[in-house]
Amino acid sequence: MDIDFDALRREARAACAQAYAPYSGYPVGAAALVSDGRVVSGCNVENAGYGVTLCAECGLVSDLVRGGGGRLVAFTCCNGKGEVIMPCGRCRQLLWEHGGAPMLIETPQGILTLDEVLPQAFGPEALGR
Repeated sequence: MDIDFDALRREARAACAQAYAPYSGYPVGAAALVSDGRVVSGCNVENAGYGVTLCAECGLVSDLVRGGGGRLVAFTCCNGKGEVIMPCGRCRQLLWEHGGAPMLIETPQGILTLDEVLPQAFGPEALGR
């Protein structure tokens, strides 16, 4: 599958423009390519009760599931300046659930697989199903 990270970055920046970040002033947008060719996206949505803030990756995964599911193949996220940023550890775990080890992630230092940015991850196979 050919991955156009420039197009994903444009989609992430468009999502970022829709972010609701009145408390931190740090909007984030995320976009990912799904195994069936769809592109899903999300933005952060802050809340006065900080613990219930939704990360851009949460919105992206909700878009994925709402659209019929599938596996994430490639991912990027950008801040309000349009710069590629790294998802936090919690969001890396969220991405692992829906993309797994081979998912490609654009980082500030280049394209890596998800298992390179979240080594020894905890996934469904750890539950002994």
